[in-house]
Amino acid sequence: MSHPRPVIAIAGLGIESSAFSPARTEAPAFHPRRGADVLGRYPFLSPGAPLRTAADWRGALVGKALPGGTVTAAAFADLSAELIDRLRKLGPLDGVWYDIHGAMTVEGLDDAEAVLLARIRATVGPDALVSTSMDLHGNVSRELVHRSDLITCYRMAPHEDAMETKERAARNLVDLLASGAPRPVKAWIPVPVLLAGEQTSTRIEPAKSVYAGVEQVAALRGVVDAAIWVGYAWADEPRNRAAVVVTGQDPEAVATGAERLARAFWDARRDFAFVAPTGPLDECLDEALASEARPYFISDTGDNPTAGGAGDVTWGLDQVLSRAEFKDPSGPVVVYASLPGPSAVDEAVRAGVGATVTVTAGAEVDDRHCGPLTLTGVVHAVRHGDPDAETEVVLRVGSVYVILTRLRKPYHHEHDFARLELAPREADVVIVKIGYLEPELYAMAADWRMALTPGGVDQDLTRLGHHRIRRPMFPFDPDMPAPDLRARLIAPSNVPLAAGMLEGPT
Repeated sequence: MSHPRPVIAIAGLGIESSAFSPARTEAPAFHPRRGADVLGRYPFLSPGAPLRTAADWRGALVGKALPGGTVTAAAFADLSAELIDRLRKLGPLDGVWYDIHGAMTVEGLDDAEAVLLARIRATVGPDALVSTSMDLHGNVSRELVHRSDLITCYRMAPHEDAMETKERAARNLVDLLASGAPRPVKAWIPVPVLLAGEQTSTRIEPAKSVYAGVEQVAALRGVVDAAIWVGYAWADEPRNRAAVVVTGQDPEAVATGAERLARAFWDARRDFAFVAPTGPLDECLDEALASEARPYFISDTGDNPTAGGAGDVTWGLDQVLSRAEFKDPSGPVVVYASLPGPSAVDEAVRAGVGATVTVTAGAEVDDRHCGPLTLTGVVHAVRHGDPDAETEVVLRVGSVYVILTRLRKPYHHEHDFARLELAPREADVVIVKIGYLEPELYAMAADWRMALTPGGVDQDLTRLGHHRIRRPMFPFDPDMPAPDLRARLIAPSNVPLAAGMLEGPT
């Protein structure tokens, strides 16, 4: 007799939101998908794919927002209420795949992902199994681990394995349901280290070796999955710190594996370093102009929209345009990406390509470091219909090609520039609001520096003013005593939360 396929719902809200940005994130920013449209997010669930046929997949609601500021209480309430309502209408479920980022900050609420999962649990009942997939820059509280039966995260930064991780989370859930095995044992270890992603890239040591250990532990007998979370440095909640979770059927194996990974991360804490040479923006520009490497990339890190920056800090562009070398159109070619300015974009669109315009842009959200910037230049290109920016304009100011957008947008791919009649490979300097370079830009760059600029995702963490994280914490307390890195064994999700800790401190 054939067994019916398990019924699995897909649900989640994902955003990386900086508590140090004045920006606020509203519900439309999540671009929520609903029902069958949810499955279209995942190539491994396309019709006919083996994993698609292994279960009856049902979309509830999945929303993913560009990193930004704190999510408003109203946005979270509206989205989570709709998610729960849709989940309830799906009927009895064998499992839920909870697809999140893990660094969502919500007004008036701590640990938003655990709060939402508690509501999901109350809706689907205690028997449904939950598999949670996350970004390694997410935050993992005891409560989130308790309410998840399986939990995993990316193993690469930049996140070249994002879809692979989601597929692993989905497959682990299907395999567990098919096996009929007991709910896995979960070993959780909070590690009191809070570092930026640019200091913990798996492209370089020590993160490269530390994360290589994840696959080794995951391959141990009795272990289903292993994960290390770096945590999210630009939030300010008690859960913000690194963490390790290992899941499996063998308590000794998961505990031993978790402790091995936690010790490796802690022991490497002083060796973590920025993934590229850093310095003030003016020094980075001096180095770029003196170098023969072309194109020379500079990351304007403090306002990185893919880490939670508002995206409209004008400080970096103001510094660039004040340089004498770039005043003349025949000077070194610089591409700057980017600066939001809706009214500036409208004026440039009205004037048309080839027109000379004077427009004002930026600092509508984050004006703490520099005010709105007035630019006079020639309209080089106009493009409509971008899913993030909506409308993009390139303004040539002297020898600087400034990308202006209606809404903020990250520039990670060569086609982002080519569609605007820009050739970054032929430029002298390319300045991008980003932290570590995404793969295409990294491959394109002949050389690269990270400028330590101000903004909502300032890389100098100790000057941001965290006051709610658990202390002591490295690097805020560099000489702190060694922490307790024993495994905390978390009880199954169908055990009441009060009994959710089998051993070890919180």
